[in-house]
Amino acid sequence: MTSGERRLATERPVQVVFGDVPFGVMMLTPDDLDDFAFGFSLTEGIIKTIADLRGVSVRVSDGGLVLRIDLAGARLHAHLARKRAMSGRTSCGLCGIEDLSALRRAQEAAQGPAPFVPLTAINTALANLERLQPLSAETRAVHGAAWCRFDGSVALVREDVGRHNALDKLIGALLRAGVAADDGFLLITSRASFEMVEKAAIFGCRTLVSISAPTALALERAQALDLTLLGIARRDSVTAFHGADRIIPSA
Repeated sequence: MTSGERRLATERPVQVVFGDVPFGVMMLTPDDLDDFAFGFSLTEGIIKTIADLRGVSVRVSDGGLVLRIDLAGARLHAHLARKRAMSGRTSCGLCGIEDLSALRRAQEAAQGPAPFVPLTAINTALANLERLQPLSAETRAVHGAAWCRFDGSVALVREDVGRHNALDKLIGALLRAGVAADDGFLLITSRASFEMVEKAAIFGCRTLVSISAPTALALERAQALDLTLLGIARRDSVTAFHGADRIIPSA
């Protein structure tokens, strides 16, 4: 046993406000909040395109932060019509909904074929991801979500104490950068739950790779959405739960 100092992951309550209307409180790592605003707004169904969001601001409040998201008029009215209050814990993706009809669901079976993904690209991305997660290296307490190109290069990474938050941050960053959803695949360092599949599909990505196994409901949704779902991903192996025929074997 040795003594010393170690950096701990930061976790802060962030109140999400659309216009002047409080939406909920999320527990977040307070980095890349602009990205989170865009990604969360999309995966929650508040916005349809980046043009629906006019601006983002952050201010310090008693006990936490307030993330204000300004919407275009039509989207704000639509949001008010379906407003829900929620208090989200770090890993919560469904907290606060009033009934099952409020579950966010992506469109069934996206149009067109899902892309083929080289197995070498997945292996290369996994090998490169660890060095691109500085918060994880320092704290060993955060999740990562990465956008990977089909050559295996990792183009973008976002981290957070919450796995849903990390993916929302990544999706928001991709939206802001104008990245097309069919130009790569998503790689997450957490389990592939129902909501992670939904978020990927809402963004428009057709391939999700996870270092853990999916839940039964996640697989069911991946099949319904025809989303390639790979799990238990390691540098030398991966399990295809749906879409195995789209994985190009190594030479």
